[in-house]
Amino acid sequence: MKQTLTMKEMPDREKPYEKCFLQGASSLSDAELISVIIRTGAAGEKSTDLAARVLNAGPDGLLNLIRLPIDDLMQIRGIGRVKAVQLKCAGELSRRIAAASRHINPVFDGPEEIAAYYMERLRHETRECLMLAMFDRKNMLLGDEVISVGTSNASLISPGEVYKTALQSRAEFIVLLHNHPSGNPEPSREDLQVTFRIRRCGELLDIPLMDHIIIGDNCFFSFRAEGVLEEDELKTRTTL
Repeated sequence: MKQTLTMKEMPDREKPYEKCFLQGASSLSDAELISVIIRTGAAGEKSTDLAARVLNAGPDGLLNLIRLPIDDLMQIRGIGRVKAVQLKCAGELSRRIAAASRHINPVFDGPEEIAAYYMERLRHETRECLMLAMFDRKNMLLGDEVISVGTSNASLISPGEVYKTALQSRAEFIVLLHNHPSGNPEPSREDLQVTFRIRRCGELLDIPLMDHIIIGDNCFFSFRAEGVLEEDELKTRTTL
């Protein structure tokens, strides 16, 4: 006697395609959404069973589609190169949709809004990315640019490059952002040194560094909000 039904044997209302058509995509579980993308399971199992294994293949559930490399996905029984590519493309598409849904030239009122705007863009990066965000005097975002990737070494980050970009964009002030792949946003000694050097240059050029925000895993650290951006505080912390 069969213990489970095949996809064809399931009632139409329980099949992911039909369920989506009748009730909308929001009615599907995470496993059902993935099963629609991969279409078929491994031999002798439903696509939803394979989808469940994808969700359990790492610690991050749906974020496995973004965080697991293709080679790791292909280690899952039933996931070959085609399905792995489909899953990675679905993850990347979700990131781009999230980015496209944000307003063009948004205006921010504080570090919480800035951190929320960049959270999905930075929190999944496996290397540290230092980003420059540039603003006009009305707090409108003029643009952003990645300044460095893969290092938080203060000596390798050029304040000149930061302010060259800021001047080209006619920025009135700037905000630095970078991610900590560990998920812990507490600033390191190198983070403090970078902030101190760029803050000093901003004073000379009259383009102040208004904040440095470190993105963790669904959390952040704002130098301004925590009172760390003041020169005396930065000097104290960098010499500890």
